[in-house]
Amino acid sequence: MKLRSWLLLTFLFAVFETAGFGGDLLIGSATIDITPPRPAALAGQFNTRISTTPETPIIAAAVAISSNTGANITEQSILISCDLVGIHHSVLAQLRTHLQPLIPDFDVRKLIVSATHTHTAPVTSEIPEETLIIYSVPKDGVMQPSEYVEFLVEQLSKVAVQAWKSRKPGGVSWTLGYAMVGENRRPVYADGHAQLYGKTNNSSFRQLEAGADSGVECLFFWNANKELKAVAINVACPSQEVEGRSAINADFWHDAREQLKTKLTAPELVILGWCSAAGDQSPHPMYRKDAEARMIKLRGLSRLQELGRRISNAVLDTLDAAKADIRSDVPFSHSVENLDLPPRKILEREYQEAKQNIEQYSALKKPDNRVITMLKLDRGILSRFEQADKVPPYGMELHVLRIGDIALTSNPFELFLDYGIQLKGRSPALQTFVLQLTNGCGMYLPTLKAIEGSSYSGSPHVNKVGPEGGQVLVERTLLAIQAQWAQAAPKAGPPVTK
Repeated sequence: MKLRSWLLLTFLFAVFETAGFGGDLLIGSATIDITPPRPAALAGQFNTRISTTPETPIIAAAVAISSNTGANITEQSILISCDLVGIHHSVLAQLRTHLQPLIPDFDVRKLIVSATHTHTAPVTSEIPEETLIIYSVPKDGVMQPSEYVEFLVEQLSKVAVQAWKSRKPGGVSWTLGYAMVGENRRPVYADGHAQLYGKTNNSSFRQLEAGADSGVECLFFWNANKELKAVAINVACPSQEVEGRSAINADFWHDAREQLKTKLTAPELVILGWCSAAGDQSPHPMYRKDAEARMIKLRGLSRLQELGRRISNAVLDTLDAAKADIRSDVPFSHSVENLDLPPRKILEREYQEAKQNIEQYSALKKPDNRVITMLKLDRGILSRFEQADKVPPYGMELHVLRIGDIALTSNPFELFLDYGIQLKGRSPALQTFVLQLTNGCGMYLPTLKAIEGSSYSGSPHVNKVGPEGGQVLVERTLLAIQAQWAQAAPKAGPPVTK
């Protein structure tokens, strides 16, 4: 018990050392277009898709926050949301290197870059281990992934600089609304197995593997005149309604943004879309499909417009409450910690299945990209099983912010919903925002029941970290949140609207 107490005190001290508190709040925001200027290959499927004409723009939205005591910055953050499938480590590293000399008074380690997980945005890595698939990108007339990354880093640097340099005194408010956007996409059948997007009208269907989270967590940013400048919206669903198309599309976040700007008559409003823990969630209806389709038709909307309507209405429903409680003097702290998570364990049955797959794939005379990828992944499964003691831990950055009564935490995974529910339920914060696919792309992090049910997203091919690592992530995140709530901090000042 004494050792545990000592470790906790050491951890708290480390967090205190990296997190500031209090001071005058300065806020800046900006948006920039990250649509590729030329045809580009799209990420998110096993087949190569080339977008020639965008259906919607894809954007990056940024909010910069600092607390200042006089001329001294006591704490700082830049939060960027991108219409991309993921944020690969190599992209983040290039961005930080490029950004540092442009805003030398900002600590680039406190840069948080998140992806909405649209499957209709450009490939940003040519490394198979990062993209999962080996894309055959034509050399002629198509923007290569490395070229797009160079363009992307330039655009993200611009939006970060603009947000940082536009900081002015302002305030924040936070609200909770509700909208049905995502639901669990893993039906479980009578024999216990799960099937990604399996049929629910099958006689052997018994349940969906987990629940859903209909909460719409909102963080509003206001200027000194109480005018809304930006809003960040945390929804437990990836933006992949039109995931199979061969055109650039920001998916339902585009529609949500456009509807909010129209209803608020605020064309310059900066809107950050944040995906909460949702590795097992999807916007595709799993049951009541015909009823959903009928209601959308009766409203005269597309499915994307319907999802955008739900999100925008949930935000607008809380707007008056947000306006009534704008706060300019709030606790603000941002801690950063490097975590090493234990790797996903390979089960005996998974090892044997991989051996059978390799034998089957190797017999094919003309394997396609999917087969080539699966062959590579199955060979990796054999190695991970046979040399389990040599598999290194998975390294990640853990960010935890306190802004007033809310906690904001990030992870690089497609984190299954149950972990997010744990964080929200056990956190001492009034509300806890969970940002997945942030500052890295760590693939799916499944629960134990997902591994037992098998199927894609619960299989080792797409898991670098398993349930053991998921629980470590939860516990260390909660420790960091608790540390910030334990700090002696000035009470939040009265709402500026009072």
